[in-house]
Amino acid sequence: MVIAFIGFFLGLGLLMFFTMRGMNIIFAALIASIVVALTNHLSLEKALTENYMAGFTGYFASWFLVYLLGAVFGKIMEETGAANSIANWVKRKIGAKHAVFAVVVACSVMAYGGVSVAIVAFAAYPIALSLFREGNIPHRFIPASIIFGSISFTMTSPGSPEVQNLIPMEFFGTKPTAGGWIAVVVAIFIIVIGSYAMKFMVDRAIKNGEQFDAPKAVMENLSKLESVERKLPPVFFSILPLALVVITLNISAQFISSVGAALLGLFVGCAAGLATMYKYTDQYRAMFTKGAENAVIATVNICAVVGFGAVAQQTASFQMIVDVLVGLPGMEYIGLALAVTVIAGITGSASGGLGIALPILAPIYNLQGLDPNAMHRISALASGGLDSLPHNGYIVTTIRAVSNETHDRAYKPVFVISVVVSMIALALAIILYSIF
Repeated sequence: MVIAFIGFFLGLGLLMFFTMRGMNIIFAALIASIVVALTNHLSLEKALTENYMAGFTGYFASWFLVYLLGAVFGKIMEETGAANSIANWVKRKIGAKHAVFAVVVACSVMAYGGVSVAIVAFAAYPIALSLFREGNIPHRFIPASIIFGSISFTMTSPGSPEVQNLIPMEFFGTKPTAGGWIAVVVAIFIIVIGSYAMKFMVDRAIKNGEQFDAPKAVMENLSKLESVERKLPPVFFSILPLALVVITLNISAQFISSVGAALLGLFVGCAAGLATMYKYTDQYRAMFTKGAENAVIATVNICAVVGFGAVAQQTASFQMIVDVLVGLPGMEYIGLALAVTVIAGITGSASGGLGIALPILAPIYNLQGLDPNAMHRISALASGGLDSLPHNGYIVTTIRAVSNETHDRAYKPVFVISVVVSMIALALAIILYSIF
């Protein structure tokens, strides 16, 4: 059993190490899965061909169409100049020197409005790129800005339509706004502390002489766009597709499934963008071709990590970890938080961690007479901590596929914002719910 535990955490460690070193996430996840399977006496053939591939293909089948339309939507916003139009408007209203704040606000509005985080990343990057260049802010902070605005507080706050806030409803019989005033206080805490942390890191980098230094591929694309004098669409037409995605999504979600609503909203947004801004571009091939390529990369990156989580879930080591966390005496809220946090970290997925942990934990804690609203909010917050370790699919996608960055350059501020700040907020929530 000792070897099994060592192998389990060795596999997880290798996954994070290889990801940080720039290895393709698919190969990193496969190697980590092999190590876990061999050291935990799983059939290697079954672990890879059944467990890993079931997790991989299951996620792909569920979400690829959403990622596809989301990536195409992002390219429409970029190629028509809508993103630059919004960026120019934000610069006039907020100023390029507050580019980080502007990107966080833009991402949080889209994410809290129900737009999938993957969609937010693709749609927000062109805006962030223009703002960061204008403000001469180091490019490596773009992923952290997008991630801060799209997942750190938006997916865990009361009323959020993100799945991390919706999954606990099924198990605790609660509403999206569960958690009361404490949930609001914790959300504000994340926003304030996270904003100060981002400002501190960016200011220090600039003081140390860093400037806007985008990777070569990004600069080449910028040069191509700037080599042609172009007229940008009015800001109203630029914002309209975003607004229609959010409005259509939230209205249609009352009548059809969440996936169906997302697809409908994105289709309406794409159609509106093409219909109102067709004369501002002729790059239709790039919209669909590059959009499809981005969608495949984004989806497969996340699928690879989900596949690793599916293998890890089959081991006795994983089950023993869950049993120990559930059995912590006299520390109910802490035990729940730790269990969700650890499982989300192992699987590299907030929604995956909740989906695995709550069916096991919720019946146990419900029998202990704890406040279901508190358990809902603690579970949601706990899912958003260690899930953001380097192997998280959304982190990998945002850093690499969306921003063309590397973990070496871009992950440190992501860790501070999405792991450190989120874990402090979780501790604050546990203390407040324990007292009041």
